[in-house]
Amino acid sequence: MSKGTVLYIEDNEQNYYLVSVLLKTQDYRIVWAQDGREGIEKALESNPDLILLDIQLPVMDGYEVARQLRSNPELNKVPIIAVTSYAMSGDREKALSAGCNGYIEKPIDPDTFLAQVNKYLPHTNPSRNKE
Repeated sequence: MSKGTVLYIEDNEQNYYLVSVLLKTQDYRIVWAQDGREGIEKALESNPDLILLDIQLPVMDGYEVARQLRSNPELNKVPIIAVTSYAMSGDREKALSAGCNGYIEKPIDPDTFLAQVNKYLPHTNPSRNKE
């Protein structure tokens, strides 16, 4: 049985593949969107438990996606984690102010990624927060 649904809004197929493999080992259902507009559509369709959001996206950047998701009453409580190579001073704050709950830098570290993601899904398994 699935632990929950994770929407990953990411235009890079290699990044998607790595994240999907990691999440599937933990029994998450993965929904993939390849641009910002598609991400918002799939968020409405799939009712995800968590959204992983790249910032550099075609059509609509991740900051705008986060703002639009936060303005939607059906989606404004879903945790959003920015997963991005933007690692300059101020980028984390910009992602958080746009509505993201967390921030994971790329390249993704397979050894720590699941622990970082699980922090935002305590309702699926409360014992997971014991690190």
